[in-house]
Amino acid sequence: MRIIFMGTPEFAVPTLQALVDTAHEVVCVYTQPPRPGGRRGRELTPTPVHQRAADLGIEVRHPKSLKSAEEQEAFAALDADVAVVAAYGLILPQAVLDAPKFGCLNVHASILPHWRGAAPIHRAVMAGDPVTGVTIMQMEAGLDTGPMLATARTPIEDKTTGELTEELAEIGAQLMVGTLIDLTMLHPLRQDDAQATYAAKIDKAEARIDWSKPADEIERQVRGLAPFPGAWFELGGDRVKLLRAEMAEGTGNAGEVIDERMAIACGTGAIRPVRLQRAGRPAMDLDTFLRGNAVAKGTILT
Repeated sequence: MRIIFMGTPEFAVPTLQALVDTAHEVVCVYTQPPRPGGRRGRELTPTPVHQRAADLGIEVRHPKSLKSAEEQEAFAALDADVAVVAAYGLILPQAVLDAPKFGCLNVHASILPHWRGAAPIHRAVMAGDPVTGVTIMQMEAGLDTGPMLATARTPIEDKTTGELTEELAEIGAQLMVGTLIDLTMLHPLRQDDAQATYAAKIDKAEARIDWSKPADEIERQVRGLAPFPGAWFELGGDRVKLLRAEMAEGTGNAGEVIDERMAIACGTGAIRPVRLQRAGRPAMDLDTFLRGNAVAKGTILT
């Protein structure tokens, strides 16, 4: 098939690669414009999808918007059978949705209609969902409201958002390849809007740990925000990211360090850090962290 691929972050790269590996003709890649990055933010850094497409010798376009008639005409002129979309980051106008023969298919990292929106993996982990997955959806004007073509599931268990993102990226790539093979035989299933939940973009304020909350909720917050933006607390006036934690025994006041290996009392229960990162330092396991940052029993964390 003649395919336009539209994606931006690392999550989208496996799908692009899978389309190329299965001998589809990816005629063009659309991605977000390069952003300031590199040393001190001086250099413009292409997105992960841009970099992979360049390596594959595929034309890359990165318009800031698809609203203009010129951009829409350029998109339609590619004469694609289908557009495959994975975490692209721009709203697709109706003219773009309608241009390919089979429309635009989206790789969405949840089991729709659960967790429509910008941060489905984070929200599933933080909510304590037992499973998540990927849905291949026929795109329409609404926010992740289109009919579903295929789904795949995986248990969340104790995985972080980072770990799940890598896993779901691979699942989504293979699910999309299979969907394209069977595309003309599939029967789209309308979503039940009454069952929909929404995965709002992560707000920076959500990353600060509130020790008055239950330990299991904080542990999910830690996994859900790892590796980015990272749940954090203050220690000695410095911000410390907590990238992995486990449930611990003991009681105390909320935020109190209750043993020599930094178990921390919460509103109910306690957690113990497993992996931490001090501002400006690399991430490290608890024992390494404590060797350079002794935290006495009885310390109150804010």
